Amino acid sequence: MARAYGGVSPEQRRADRRAKLLQAGLALFTSTGFAATRITELCTEAGVSTRNFYEEFASKEDLLRELHDLINATAFTEVRTALTELETADVETRITTLLEVFVRTVTADPRAPRLNYVEAVGVNAEIEDQHVRWVNTWAEFIESEALRAAAAGVAPQRSYRLTAIALVGAITGLLREWQAHEPPLAVDEIATEIRELMLAAITRP
Repeated sequence: MARAYGGVSPEQRRADRRAKLLQAGLALFTSTGFAATRITELCTEAGVSTRNFYEEFASKEDLLRELHDLINATAFTEVRTALTELETADVETRITTLLEVFVRTVTADPRAPRLNYVEAVGVNAEIEDQHVRWVNTWAEFIESEALRAAAAGVAPQRSYRLTAIALVGAITGLLREWQAHEPPLAVDEIATEIRELMLAAITRP
């Protein structure tokens, strides 16, 4: 059995190394760029050995995939948690909250949108498959809110699948613009634009 050193268990040391590598990946993939970043540079940034890297990740693509998944999962959890507290709220309040929480979470670290919507695009089939899964997850979530609006009588009774997919694409495009814009756009401006777009798309005749 592996021994603890300095009161820190082997499991905790490994978790710490993994966390440092994730932070290194976020830093370098969004500054140097994913394609130009070498594994040795990731290890130097994280303060770990190359052997440690391969104990955690099969490749730098594997590290990128985990970061992409983590950013989406964190935002999704935050949004779902916020909406569970608004079960009886009106549709506009729920959609406003959904978008404000999502945008606030995704833009809390300005590097996250660049990693998600620029660096992770077109890297390999596995990351593209994961991207499609998250697009579908977010689209289904938006569709459920639209159907909730329809059930409440504030939106027409119709299929919202294509509307939801279109909204995911629009949100992605606006966040890509946000991370690339100089000087930086105000986060509230992006959140307002997305909210108005979503409300208009869902409530249109």
